[in-house]
Amino acid sequence: MPLALLWPLAVYAIVLGLHLVIPGRWTDGYVKDAATGAPLRYRLNGLLVLFATLALWVLACSRGLLAWDLFYTERWTMAVGACAVGLVFTLAIVLPAPKVRSSLLADLYLGRLENPRWGGGRVDAKMYLYLVGAVLLELNVLSFAAHHLALYPGDPSRGVLLYAGLFTFFVAEYLTFEKVHLYTYDLFAERVGFKLGWGCLVFYPFFYGVGLWSVADRPSPHTPLPLLVLYGLVFFCGWALSRGANLQKFLFKTRPEARLFGFIAPRTVSGGGKQLLCSGFWSVSRHVNYLGEILMALGLTLSLGYPGAIGPWLYPLYYVALLAPRERDDHRRCQAKYGPVWDEYCRAVPYRIIPWVY
Repeated sequence: MPLALLWPLAVYAIVLGLHLVIPGRWTDGYVKDAATGAPLRYRLNGLLVLFATLALWVLACSRGLLAWDLFYTERWTMAVGACAVGLVFTLAIVLPAPKVRSSLLADLYLGRLENPRWGGGRVDAKMYLYLVGAVLLELNVLSFAAHHLALYPGDPSRGVLLYAGLFTFFVAEYLTFEKVHLYTYDLFAERVGFKLGWGCLVFYPFFYGVGLWSVADRPSPHTPLPLLVLYGLVFFCGWALSRGANLQKFLFKTRPEARLFGFIAPRTVSGGGKQLLCSGFWSVSRHVNYLGEILMALGLTLSLGYPGAIGPWLYPLYYVALLAPRERDDHRRCQAKYGPVWDEYCRAVPYRIIPWVY
């Protein structure tokens, strides 16, 4: 059996070990304990785990224990190994749990358990899955970039370096704002099954970097610097929309009267004891954060400098395919939950994702 098949499992185990031993901060989440009604508490240390893992990787590579581009040269074998772990995890987390749906396949895909936790909450399945996916994604991106630099030491692509830098920012920023993500759709609306488990263990770390996977072995396209700056701006405009919207919603749920950035006042539509935010970022569209995610993916794709290649475009196309149906599902869920208040909100904010377009 090729050793590379076990590398994903090794990364998952290292991240779990670091998560357990590195001090973390306990914080209340949005999801409530079904038994007590109190908010679930989460132990967060994602950014420190990321830095510790990268430090171990750099140490191993600098001492010749690992090749800098190992995650690139063994990418297919590692992806197969990760897929096997993801499937085993899905079966192990779903099958012992009580049925939720009449279809076993639906339960396997969507999950049965809402918030599986171990060690008195020291390990939350959802947060661990997102953490390990982010760390392995970062290792893949850096190793893929290292492969490109090894192939073209005298003329590396500035677009590859920009791509790796933007993705590193993306991962580090995500883990910096772990607390905010406790209030997002994935945490309060999804169960743990194939979609979330296999998605974080396999799809997230191996597919998100598909752009660099596709062109790491190609020479520099010599993209003009002004275009690279423009692509970086597209990315950061998307980041501002996504992060700003999520921060505003988090602030509203934790401190309803507070002003975002000190000047964006919360404005709502309300009725029957229910209220929905419709000011600031949330006055632009009902899911302006989705628009931000798509723009970030677009900036990353363009930065590689191969607009005619199919591979890099798979990432933004994935976001379109993922978020458009999710917006519809969330619309139905909110309509059932908020009733007439949701209808009033839709009149106040008529656009679903892209203002003046959709």
